[in-house]
Amino acid sequence: MDCGTDERQHGHGGDGDAAEWKKVAELREVVEAQDPSAKEEDDFALRRFLRARDQNINKASAMLLRYLAWKRVTKPHGFISEDEVRGEIAKGRDRHQGFDRLGRPMSYLYGGRHFPVRRDHEDLKRYVVYVFDKICTRLPAGQEKFAAVIDLKGWGYANCDIRGYLAGLDIMQSYYPERLGRVFLIHVPYIFMAAWKIVYPLIDDKTKKKFVFVADRDLDATLRDAIDESQLPEEYGGKLKL
Repeated sequence: MDCGTDERQHGHGGDGDAAEWKKVAELREVVEAQDPSAKEEDDFALRRFLRARDQNINKASAMLLRYLAWKRVTKPHGFISEDEVRGEIAKGRDRHQGFDRLGRPMSYLYGGRHFPVRRDHEDLKRYVVYVFDKICTRLPAGQEKFAAVIDLKGWGYANCDIRGYLAGLDIMQSYYPERLGRVFLIHVPYIFMAAWKIVYPLIDDKTKKKFVFVADRDLDATLRDAIDESQLPEEYGGKLKL
C-alpha cells in the first residue's frame, strides 16, 4: 500500500458503484499478471489509480505498475524511517494536526521556511514521501483524502525552488493519486505568482481545481468555513495547539 493503512478492512461498504468495483477487479487481474506485488495493494488503492486515469484500465494499469516499481526502489523496507529524514524534519517546514469539517486530516506547510539546495533533491524527495505516508496514517476509516494549508508568509526569491516544487508535485500525482482533497494557499506574496506560472501548467486538470488562493481579507472566514474552531490552529485564530 502507499500509506500503510489497510483500508481493505473496511470493505467496499457501498462506496462506489458496482460497475466501478468491477473495473477495479479487472485492473487487479491485469496488474497482478505483470507484477505479483500488486496483491499487497488493497482495492481502494487500485480504485484511486483507476479514478486518476478516468476509469481507463490500460492507463491505470501503466500508472500502477510504475508505482509498484518506484515503491520497491524508494521504500525497500515498506517505509522511510524518521532517521532517514531527520535533517529534513529539523527544518520545521510542516506540521500535521487536526481535521477539516469533512474529516480530512490537515497539514500545514510553511513556504518561507524552505530553501532550495544546490545539489540534487534526493533528500527532499525522500522527505516528501515520508510526509505523505505520515499524513495517510492519520486518515480515519472511510476517508481517503487529506487537506492542507500552504502558508507563504515571508516567502521570497531565496525560498523559490521550482525543481523542488516539481519534484514534490510529481510524487503526489504519480504515486499518491486521489489523496489530495483541497489546498489553501494563504499569505501569498505577489512575487510567488511568477513561480506559480511555471508550476501550474504541469499540474493535472483534476488537481488544479483543488488549489484555492485565499486573499488576506477572506482568510479568517475561509478557514473557519472549512475547519472547526477546535481543529483550527491558534496562529489562525482557532483553539488547536500545534
